[in-house]
Amino acid sequence: MKIPPLFRFALGASLLTPALATEPAQPPHKDHEDEEEHHSETLAEKTLRDIITRQNDLFAKAAQEGDNFDGARFQAEAQALASSYDVLIQKTPTYAAGFAAYGVFLGRVGMTKQAVAMLLQANKLDASIALVKNQLAKHLYEDGKPLEALPWIMAAIDLEPKEPLYHYQLGTMLHDARDDFLLSGNFTRAALDKTMLESFQRAADLSPADLSLAYRHAKAYFETEPPRYEEVLPVLDKLEARATTPAMKQLLHLRRAEALLRLDRRDEARAQLDGVTDLQLTQEKQTLLDQLAPTGEKK
Repeated sequence: MKIPPLFRFALGASLLTPALATEPAQPPHKDHEDEEEHHSETLAEKTLRDIITRQNDLFAKAAQEGDNFDGARFQAEAQALASSYDVLIQKTPTYAAGFAAYGVFLGRVGMTKQAVAMLLQANKLDASIALVKNQLAKHLYEDGKPLEALPWIMAAIDLEPKEPLYHYQLGTMLHDARDDFLLSGNFTRAALDKTMLESFQRAADLSPADLSLAYRHAKAYFETEPPRYEEVLPVLDKLEARATTPAMKQLLHLRRAEALLRLDRRDEARAQLDGVTDLQLTQEKQTLLDQLAPTGEKK
């Protein structure tokens, strides 16, 4: 497959995963029914592992280059990878993992239409690969089709319920495309809010070392209708007990101040803001101080 000139490429992040890396690039496992098929697939798996190793090296090097990114070198190596994938799927046309990995690769270099075709073929060959369903959900969502994306991400979660990324993506989708779901008439705001909160909480529970997931869960309480200011306070308390940096602690003070202000616990809100000195939080802090100040004293 011909890789067009690349002026921009994806390093693994997507619109659905601002805080997480995508799934690691490795071939999905598939059991085999007989000796001959097992032998053939083992050879295919070795080939695929070799391709993915080269692929990971390519993206890692491109990320390290930053502003010195060598587009010509990247395109040449990406084309070589595409050629290797073409040979693999031609020699093993029933190897679902090969089509799945090729689809993920094509998506990362911006060839969405071709990526979807490969992913659909992988799903046709083996409907039990969660990564494939997640990637199809990603492409549909980024193409402005959240209602079509939803069944795919739900299917990915059904297959791999302990993968935090999928729960995070579901929560993000329900939040960002809320209006689309409501306009369809098939969802209520209460149901969307409930599932969004549960999805972010599940993601955080499955990856307890990632405090960004726990923070996203806490932030979701401010985004329900009505916002759950009382409920979020103990959530913020628990998260602050786990925070390891002054910046994170101050961010949590800011969120707690916001919740306390909305609950009209103004003195407590001011006390929380007194502890916020991070310059990056100055604007948000001032906004809350303005709301706390008597009329005519706002800056």
